[in-house]
Amino acid sequence: MNKVTQTLRTIWGIKDIRRKFLFTAGILVVFRLAAHIPVPGVDLVALKKLFTQSQFLGLLDIFSGGTLANFSFMALGLNPYINASIILQLLTMVFPRLEELSKEGEYGRQLINQYTRFLAVPLSSLQALGMYALLKNQGIMGTISPLFLLAMVLTMATGTIFLMWLGELISQYGIGNGISLIIFAGIVARFPVSLGQTAAVTSAENFFNILAFGTMALLVIASITVVNEASRKISIQYARRIRGGKMYGGQATHLPLRINQAGVIPIIFAVSLVLLPSMMGRFLQQVPNQTVVSLASFFANKFSPGGAVYNLTYFFLVVGFTYFYTAVIFNPVKIADEIKKFGGFIPGIRPGKPTADYLNYILTRITLAGAIFLGLIAILPSIAQRLTGLATMTIGGTGILILVSVVLETTKLVENMIQMRGYEKFLERF
Repeated sequence: MNKVTQTLRTIWGIKDIRRKFLFTAGILVVFRLAAHIPVPGVDLVALKKLFTQSQFLGLLDIFSGGTLANFSFMALGLNPYINASIILQLLTMVFPRLEELSKEGEYGRQLINQYTRFLAVPLSSLQALGMYALLKNQGIMGTISPLFLLAMVLTMATGTIFLMWLGELISQYGIGNGISLIIFAGIVARFPVSLGQTAAVTSAENFFNILAFGTMALLVIASITVVNEASRKISIQYARRIRGGKMYGGQATHLPLRINQAGVIPIIFAVSLVLLPSMMGRFLQQVPNQTVVSLASFFANKFSPGGAVYNLTYFFLVVGFTYFYTAVIFNPVKIADEIKKFGGFIPGIRPGKPTADYLNYILTRITLAGAIFLGLIAILPSIAQRLTGLATMTIGGTGILILVSVVLETTKLVENMIQMRGYEKFLERF
C-alpha cells in the first residue's frame, strides 16, 4: 500500500503527467454524461427490460459502454470504427498502395486512420438502420416517418464520430490509447448494472454460484496478468568493435517476445464480427421474402451468444486475429535488420534472413499459446453461465481481459513517463 501511495504522489507531483491524467479523466466524464442523452422516440423502460432478458443485447451493451441500454446518440459505440479498422487492415494485404502507406511511418498511419474514419461513417449508418429494425421487431419502436428515420441515423452516426474524436483526444493529449480507455470506461460503468441485476435475482440457492463466479473471476484476472507479462527472451550478443583506441560493444542482452503480442485487439475485432450474423439475421427477418426470413432466422438462432456455433466461431476468430495482428505489429525481417545494423547476432544463428526465420519460428509457436488462451477467455462467459446459471453476469472473461490489459498497459506507460522524467532531471544537473 505504501508503494502505491508513493507512486500516486510521484504521479501527482509531475506537472505533465498530472495534466494528462486530469485531461483523460475529463474526457471520460464527458463520455459518461453523453451516454445518458437518448435518441427520441424510444420507450426506454421497455428497452431496459428487453436488455435484462437478452444475452445478445447485453453483450452489445457492454461494448457500447452502456449507451445502448439508454439508446444514447452514441448507442453504436465504437463498433463501426473497429469494423472499418478491420476492413482497412485486410485491404492493406490486398492493395499494394495501402501496403506502401502502412510502411511510410507516421504520415502513412495518419492517412490510413483518415480512410478508417471515412469508412466508419457509412458503416455507422448501416448499423443504425439495423438497430432500428431490431428494436422495431421487438416492439420497442413503432413505424416512423422516413424523415425521422433519417434524423435518427444521422444522429447515431454523429455519436460514433463524436466518440472517435474523444478517443483521439485522449491518445493525443491524455494517457494511453483513447479507444481502449473508452471501452474500458464503458465496461466499468456497466459492471454495477450487472451486479444489480444479479443481486435482484439472488437467492440462497445461487449464493454459492455467485461465490464460484467470483472465484473464477479472480483466477481469470491472475491468469490474464501472468500471460500478458509472460515472454520468451531471445539472447542477443553484440560484437566487440574498436574505434579510436576504445573498445565498444561486446555486451549481451535479450529480445523479449511476448506470448500475447496483440493484447486485447483480437478480442475486440472478433466480437465485432461474430455479432454481425445475428444482427443481420434479426434485421432481415423484416423482409417480405419467406426464404430470406427463414435464412435470417437460422443465422439469428445459430449465432446467438452462448450457442455452440457462436462460441466455436468466436474462438477461431480470436485465434485468427491474434496471428493476423501479431504479424501486423511485429516484423521479424525488420527486427533482424535492426539487430544486424548495430552489430548484434543471436548465438548460433547467422545474421540477416536466418535470424528473421528463427524469430518467425519462435513467434509462430508462442503466439499459438497466446491465441488459444485469448480464445478460451473469449468464450469463458458462456462456460461460466452454464456452470453457475448466472445469466445476468454478462461481462465475463472478455470484459475482464480488456479491463486488466488496459490497466497493465496504462500502468506501464505511466511508469515509462516517470522514468523519462527522472532521466531528464538527471541530465539537467549536467
